[in-house]
Amino acid sequence: MTNNKIFDVIIVGGSYAGLAAGMALGRALKEVLIMDNDQPCNRQTPYSHNFLTQDGKPPKEIAKLGEQQLAIYKTVSFFNGLAVKGIKTEKSFEIYTASGEVFRCKKVIFATGIRDILPDISGFSECWGISVLHCPYCHGYEVKNKQTAVLGNGESGFELIRLISNWTKDLTLLTNGSSTLTKEQTEQLEKHHIRVVEKEIERLEHTGGYLKNIVFRDGTEVLATAMYARNPFEQHCWIPESLGCILTAEGYIQTDVFQETSVPGVFTCGDNATRMRTVANAVATGTAAGITVSNRIIFEEF
Repeated sequence: MTNNKIFDVIIVGGSYAGLAAGMALGRALKEVLIMDNDQPCNRQTPYSHNFLTQDGKPPKEIAKLGEQQLAIYKTVSFFNGLAVKGIKTEKSFEIYTASGEVFRCKKVIFATGIRDILPDISGFSECWGISVLHCPYCHGYEVKNKQTAVLGNGESGFELIRLISNWTKDLTLLTNGSSTLTKEQTEQLEKHHIRVVEKEIERLEHTGGYLKNIVFRDGTEVLATAMYARNPFEQHCWIPESLGCILTAEGYIQTDVFQETSVPGVFTCGDNATRMRTVANAVATGTAAGITVSNRIIFEEF
């Protein structure tokens, strides 16, 4: 079913970046539809940090407050559902949903985030975002000076454990198999009293997502309160790529400084376009996208 209304902007993704873009556009009096299916990547994370005025609040609480504040802007509306296809026509964009609705707009903003590809280790997914962490700037303070493991190998594992050493000296590098560290890297870790375990991991023992123990296939164990890991990822939504948006070598959507993609009229913000993966940065890039898009529409229609 096609909705005959043509929105100024459709925002696909209604988490922090999408809500921030919606606020900027609502305050610019633009007709906006925010589409979301309530699957934020940090839905397991109990508390958000490093976001001024919101430090220590549950992510759901921050998002809920954002929705409440957007409710006063009468040109902003919400659609609860999943976007599955996008088409660029001569004068607009059409966004198709899983439930069969079709919505049209002049510009589109994707705030759809990324999907982490988690390793096949028992207990890992249950701990992800709770005690298995991606960012020390978001969560490192809460586990400072604790027994901490880093899952990684080679150059990326070495760089990550160097970073984490700022928050704790009780560190173990888990290569989950044979080490690919260079001799120099191994010697530097030894110099800093960082253990390297090359055994394959069987499972993470935890209570409600809070890590207790790391068990290897040979039955040995390492105690740990927290673990850091940098997992591979994929785009949570492939509509931008289907519209022709270019991805970077790392897999992010390529944008210019104004959050516009390689396709005119298509913008993006939040985790799908940057490795700076924080709620604060999502809000910042969402605000920038919303202001840019409203500015573009204003001048095009003058």
